[in-house]
Amino acid sequence: MNQRTPPRLVSRTTVFTFAVVVCVLSAVFIAVTLNQREYVRASVVEQLEAGQRMLSALEHRRARELSAQVATLAENPTLKAAMDTYRSELKAGDPVSRRELLATIEKELTKIADRTQPDVLAVRSSAGELLAAAGSHKNEWTSDAAHLRAGVSDEFVTLPSGVFRVAWATIAFQDVELGRLELATALDQMYAKELSVLSGASMIIASNRSIVASTLPKNVTASLPPEQLAQLPVSSIIRLGHESYATQLLFRAGDAAVFAFDSIDASAGPAMADAIQSVLLIALGAFALAGAASFAMARMLSKPIDTLSRSLSAMTRSRSFEQPLPLAGTSQEIDALTQSFNTMMRSVVAAEAETQSAYVGAIRALATALDARDPYTAGHSERVSAISVAVGREMGLDDDQLEVLRLGALLHDIGKIGVSDHVLRKPGSLTAEEFELIKQHPALGARILRSVPFLARHVPIVELHHERPDGKGYPHGLAGHEIPLLARIAHVADAFDAITSARAYRPARPAGEALAELWACAGAQFDAEAVHALARAVPQLSVAPVSPDADVLLVGAQRRMSLVTRY
Repeated sequence: MNQRTPPRLVSRTTVFTFAVVVCVLSAVFIAVTLNQREYVRASVVEQLEAGQRMLSALEHRRARELSAQVATLAENPTLKAAMDTYRSELKAGDPVSRRELLATIEKELTKIADRTQPDVLAVRSSAGELLAAAGSHKNEWTSDAAHLRAGVSDEFVTLPSGVFRVAWATIAFQDVELGRLELATALDQMYAKELSVLSGASMIIASNRSIVASTLPKNVTASLPPEQLAQLPVSSIIRLGHESYATQLLFRAGDAAVFAFDSIDASAGPAMADAIQSVLLIALGAFALAGAASFAMARMLSKPIDTLSRSLSAMTRSRSFEQPLPLAGTSQEIDALTQSFNTMMRSVVAAEAETQSAYVGAIRALATALDARDPYTAGHSERVSAISVAVGREMGLDDDQLEVLRLGALLHDIGKIGVSDHVLRKPGSLTAEEFELIKQHPALGARILRSVPFLARHVPIVELHHERPDGKGYPHGLAGHEIPLLARIAHVADAFDAITSARAYRPARPAGEALAELWACAGAQFDAEAVHALARAVPQLSVAPVSPDADVLLVGAQRRMSLVTRY
């Protein structure tokens, strides 16, 4: 019978060292993974709660503004006169006269709606009969008065066509109640997208166990059954499809509710990938070091190796990696191995600290994400504002107009908040479809600013800064002096900064070339007066002016100006 040959010391030491390294790195990996995921989960939940507080305050403000707006509109004298005439002459009982009176009321209501652009603006008689409706959703407004409770002037109502926030005010003349004016805002897909942009999370608007609007992917929305939707608590963690989502109730009113959803897996993915990569690199280095060190130590001394092995085992059991292993002092090789192991463990601890620090930095960077979506346009709005004010001074604008111009130009690209990154940051030429998406940003920016009353004077700059004197601009195709002067100035300043700033698809161009191109297109694409004022203002901007006779710079100007319109 053959006696079993024991393994060589080199093999035994190598296996043991590798086992210790694997245990240590596994413990570190598990600790980093669990800690990172828990940190991400807590951060996502905290972010949703912060978003809930912000949006709740915003909704209360919107409710107050809606109530104040309808109260103001209810004082419209022509509408009161039409309602008073309807009430006075209705007793005659003539159907023809009644239709004429209702037509008068609808006409006055339409005039008000044309100015305020509401979703629904409706008038009811004092008996609750719907007399007229206007607005983009007027056909969806019910003739049933029961959906508005007596004495409630602001609430959410659920109709077959959707969910609406509605406020109403009494229309009275000489202490006689003539009826009431209703002002409603639809909680539709556009509303959900607006909330999603403000909070950074996905939104679901639900009513009677059904989803009215959602910014979640369709496959995720489809995996949320009505029963689960109806039972969602104020805050929870749920599983939808293959991902975990943190949910937060933003507000609930009657049958309507608005929830925020944020994917924990999507938020944790980048941080987890960095952590795993760091640990794997450390593991590969540790394995290589362990193999060489174990072979050297096995050939020299068994006792020091055994002592070191026991020290490693004790460290693994205690899970205490902060204290370095003491040097044995028996040989330089063993001390070198001990020092290498201590260095490795410091790297593991440092990697974990760096990973957490990087994630905290990413969270803080969200505060400046909107202004830094495209590194090539960082600071663009501030520069356009400064250039616009300089041009306005050359054109003799007063201080009030300059202040409107300054802020309007600063906000001119606010609508790009709704343009996706793959279009906004595309390095090459845009397709026709992508350019159509870009062209929506003036109208979207105007819509955003219209919800803020004190920014009303700046809306024309934001909405019309891409209109052209030849009528080929957007979004409305205005021409010549149909375009407000401040919008024409912002258009010229926008183009000048776009040409003189570096882009992904070209380097920055000298100010002289920029002025030459603007002169080449003056009167067609750009307002000529504003271009000449910019030329006079160039010395204030620390650039050298160029004569309009610089023909050599005009070659290809019309072709290159198409690139300017992206910004």
